[in-house]
Amino acid sequence: MTDQTWNPLLRDQIDWHWTHQLRDRLDGLTDDEYFYEPAPGCWNVRPRGTGDAPVQAGTGAVTVDFAMPPPEPAPFTTIAWRLAHVIVGVLAMRNASHFGRTPTDYWSFEYAETADAALAQLDAEYATWLAGVESLGEAGLARPCGPAEGPYAEHSMGALVLHINRELIHHLSEICLLRDLYLHTRREAS
Repeated sequence: MTDQTWNPLLRDQIDWHWTHQLRDRLDGLTDDEYFYEPAPGCWNVRPRGTGDAPVQAGTGAVTVDFAMPPPEPAPFTTIAWRLAHVIVGVLAMRNASHFGRTPTDYWSFEYAETADAALAQLDAEYATWLAGVESLGEAGLARPCGPAEGPYAEHSMGALVLHINRELIHHLSEICLLRDLYLHTRREAS
């Protein structure tokens, strides 16, 4: 039996899902799907000044809806909102904290105005994350995350990688399900 190294296993876990189950399902995402609100009162990405959520964050022509703290229950979220969360909160902020990306947060990010632009942002942040994880090697996976991860500062980078893998699988699978809902409800309405 050969020695097992964790870094390739952790990268392969998410990259297999990305390559075989996820990324192709996002191809062809339309702007109608991106902004589709399947329930009343959705949080979304909206043209600046048109939302009614307590917080509308972002620096560009569109902002993302949210509240701090979120209401109970939280509003249903759109594909645009979920992509914004994955791009910024799951990947970009971590890429900035650990892999040299320009610092960003929900307030300073320029959210995508179109589905194509959002997918380009997702692809770029995912590529940065995967390369960053690879650069950690085995020793880097064992080191603590540090203060950027708040209460998880003492957790290992390996634990963070596992958490991000779960977040990506979870949220991007939700997006695929919303695409299915859009397809089936639009077909029935035709």
